[in-house]
Amino acid sequence: MSKRSTGVVVAVAVLVALVPALAEAQVAGEPPRTPWGDPDLQGIWNNSTLTPFQRPAALGDQEFLTEEEAARIEQEAADRNARLANRPALRTEAGASVDRGVDGAPGAYNNFWMERGTTVLPTRRTSIVTDPPNGRLPALTPELEAWMASPEWRHIADVRGGRLPTDTWEQLDGGDRCLWYRGVPSFPTAYNNHYQIVQTPDVVAILQEHIHDVRFIPIDGRPHIDTAIRQFAGDSRGRWEGETLVVETTHFNRHAFIRNFGPNLSRELHVVERFTRLGPDTLGYEFTVTDPRTWTRPWSGSLPMARTPGPVYEYACHEGNYGLFNMLAGSRAQERAAAGETP
Repeated sequence: MSKRSTGVVVAVAVLVALVPALAEAQVAGEPPRTPWGDPDLQGIWNNSTLTPFQRPAALGDQEFLTEEEAARIEQEAADRNARLANRPALRTEAGASVDRGVDGAPGAYNNFWMERGTTVLPTRRTSIVTDPPNGRLPALTPELEAWMASPEWRHIADVRGGRLPTDTWEQLDGGDRCLWYRGVPSFPTAYNNHYQIVQTPDVVAILQEHIHDVRFIPIDGRPHIDTAIRQFAGDSRGRWEGETLVVETTHFNRHAFIRNFGPNLSRELHVVERFTRLGPDTLGYEFTVTDPRTWTRPWSGSLPMARTPGPVYEYACHEGNYGLFNMLAGSRAQERAAAGETP
């Protein structure tokens, strides 16, 4: 490790300890600052929300919820959580899903482990996607649509969906192997939606709770890495524009991941994120995604995050230790059973 890298690690460790004190020192009504004068984005933030990623088609052109609609959605979620928390214990049965709102036995985690949020976005937007104006992702390119309709892609989708045996570990994604689950930009999922941000004068570090990925974002003007080097989370470079940290990320490899578009994103993927401290307990987060080989136009979104108390515990994902072996072994057993062979 270089002297510079060692210094960054030490500085980040010190700043982790200083985050609570810096937050308490914030003067009401004034944007918080780091000791060296940059806008202070530090803290632990959570992006769980009841707001859907894309606007439900039934809402048409409705961009915002009314106060009454937002209150109804939040009350329905609270009622569901209370019902699931207070129901009698059930025996687990394969194929059942508590997430479908039924009272059958859970086939995976029960609702206690879920973290879907309890409120809609403070803006009351009807979707995280803000552009296109209809709140939905733009059309896929004809080339990608053709690929997703091909027998090869359908086979991969059925393998990952558990509908066909797994031929090889190469058909499984990083999430199956506990390697990589949140992409850039990151969106809330069923749980582990915490992000911890620490800063130095030269680097902003973002720890993602889920599979504990860390993004190190240089803000000292250094150039991007060589174009021949490609990474899971790409290569990020940040700069300050007033009170906003603007982060541009390129150099993604084939493991780049945005929701369910992981296998289909191209090397031309380009993401711009904007982080702005909106108040003591709110971090504004906006983003624009461009990939001309995936979507016919760029798209953007807004996902404010709420401050949450720490600490962030390690997400110990063990599926990669034994799940891969079990999936391959189970697939071979399925094939023997289909061939009429005895175990």
